[in-house]
Parts: sequence; C-alpha cells; structure tokens
Amino acid sequence: MDVARLRKNFAQVAEHGDEVPLFFYSDLFLKHPEVRDMFPISMEAQRGHLVDALVKIVANVDSAADLTVFLQGLGRDHRKFGAVAEHYEAVGASLLATLEYFSGPDWTADLRSDWAAAYDVIGAVMRAAAQEDEALRPAWWRGTVVSHERRSFDVSVLHVQPEPQLDYLAGQSVAIESPSRPRLWRYYSMANAPRPDSPLEFHIRLIDGGAVSMALTSSTAAGTELRLGPPVGVLTLGQPVPERDILLVAGSTGLAPLKAITDQLTALPQPPKVHLFFGARKADGLYDLDSLEKLAAEHSWLTVVPTVSSDPRFSGETGSLPDVVARHGDWSGHEAYLAGPTQMVQDTADRLVAAGVATDQIHIEDFGWSEP
Repeated sequence: MDVARLRKNFAQVAEHGDEVPLFFYSDLFLKHPEVRDMFPISMEAQRGHLVDALVKIVANVDSAADLTVFLQGLGRDHRKFGAVAEHYEAVGASLLATLEYFSGPDWTADLRSDWAAAYDVIGAVMRAAAQEDEALRPAWWRGTVVSHERRSFDVSVLHVQPEPQLDYLAGQSVAIESPSRPRLWRYYSMANAPRPDSPLEFHIRLIDGGAVSMALTSSTAAGTELRLGPPVGVLTLGQPVPERDILLVAGSTGLAPLKAITDQLTALPQPPKVHLFFGARKADGLYDLDSLEKLAAEHSWLTVVPTVSSDPRFSGETGSLPDVVARHGDWSGHEAYLAGPTQMVQDTADRLVAAGVATDQIHIEDFGWSEP
C-alpha cells in the first residue's frame, strides 16, 4: 500500500468539496436502501462527518497506534446506529465508487488496490472492536435528565442518570441523541469523574444552527429520556497518572473534560500541582467559575485562572487565552491538556511548543464530529 499515493489521491478528491459525500451517500442509498433508516432525515451534518473521518484516517494512515485507537472508537461507536458486519462491505463498495468517480482519468488499478487494502484494514479494526464491545456492554444507554440549569444565555448544565451504569474515563465523551432530533448525535464530554450511581454532568453550549444543542438547551426538562452512545476519546490522564505538574487550558465548554480530569485528581492522596486556565470572550461566559473557585479553595494544589478576551468590565486576566497562558510562566515541565474552540487550541499548542514544551506533553482531541 503506497501511503503517499493515497494521500495525493485523497487531496485531489477532496477538492470537490461537498459533492464527494453527496455522491457517496447517494450511491450507498441507491444500492442499499435498507440502510437509509440508520441515518437522520437531514443528511447535511452527516455528510460533514464522513469527510472529517476520512481526513483523520488519511492523516494518520502511517501512524498505526493513533489510527487504531481512532478506528476502534469508531467501531464501538457505530454500534449505536445498528451497524453490522454486512454494512461494512456496502460502505466500502460505495467509497471505492466515489473515489473512482472524482479521480477521473487518474484512477488506476494500483490506486484501487491501495484503497481496497486500506479499507480492508479499517473495516477489520472497526468490526473487531465492535464485536468485542458487544460482549461487554450495550450499543447505547438510556439517560434520564435529573436536572437542567441554564448558566448563561447560551450554556446549560445537564445532569443525566444513565441506565445501566456507564463506565468511562475522566476526559472522555459520549454522543447524545435527543428524542426530538432522532438519529442526530452530538458528542459531549462528561464534566465529572465517574462514580458509582452518580449522574453525568454535561455542559451544553447552544450553537447557531445546531439541531441537537438547540433541543438539549431549549426543550430538555427533568425526566426527559436521552440516548447516550459509548464513551470515546483519549484526552485522559492515563495510568499511572503523570508525575509532572499539569496545565489545563479550557475555552468555553471545552472546560467539561478538563473539569472531569480535575475531579479525578481530587481522589488522589498526593495530586500533582494543577494550573487550570478557563477562558471566555466575556465574563458571563465563565459559566462554571463559582464551582471551580470552590474546588480551588478546597484543594491547595489547584490554581484556577479565569480570563476573558474582550470585556473591559472584567477585573481579572484579560487577553487571548494563548497569550495569558504564555505570560504566566514556563510550562516546559508540565503535561498540558487543551480543549475548546479549534483555533484557540491550536494557537495555544503552537505557543507552548515555541516556548519549549515537548509535543508529546501536549494532549489535544478533536473528534471532527460536531454539529452544526
């Protein structure tokens, strides 16, 4: 399998933009109409998910460990849609048809062989993970909303009790489906560490045009039943917990996974020192600051630094989050965990690397599976 050839071909195909997923799903549904009910009525978001997943796969095709973790997560996660082994063959055939169509005269027998081999590996890893997962846990969990608190005009905090108990790692996420938006799933991170029989805490930000976030923030009252997918993601402390001190940088509701990591550390007999930077555009965007300051008051190893980028009334740290983090000290001896808006996360990572933080000490996760 020629990795360079695959990447070159995918870059050529990707130039056709939205036409690529549109062709793929049209081909899939025409040849296999039985799979149409697995997808939402509106396919706009789903088409973006396909491209995002392909981009991530192609980008990591020569990094076996990273790609395997991602594909295993996809395999387990696709169980909630009702995906079975037979569907992988149908998807593979439509994927090859799509690549051939948009490659035009550049499509060759060698390219087809490369893509077929790559998809065989992808499908095998996903199917194996799904089969193993099937013996351990359900495809999805029923979650009952225990409470819904609006913290700001665009952020709500939901507490959801899963049934049966959902085992996860602090920093992971689950996909949520609202009964008013069937077959539309949106990933949200749990904002608390796992504890037996405790509800899950989710921070939901209303996204302009976001069907799931709109449903969750506007029409989800206590007692509403949601569907929760399996936990996914690797933005976790791991075992053993790193011996280095820890830097956490959260923008907006990117706070959720980092708050869960902080919650996990409270149970350790000797936690490392932790600096948590929590940023928003305006002061009212610091929707969970009271909770964080209470944690910091209870634990001397935790320092919380709230910051806003454009609110002259705010008396604390001001400026862009990457700038504030950079001027607060030397982080080269820390493990850094970053979550929030993509540009903020990337800018912060770049600043940390430039300041001497090793790339393997910087932990980021971007599913590429968000709404709108």
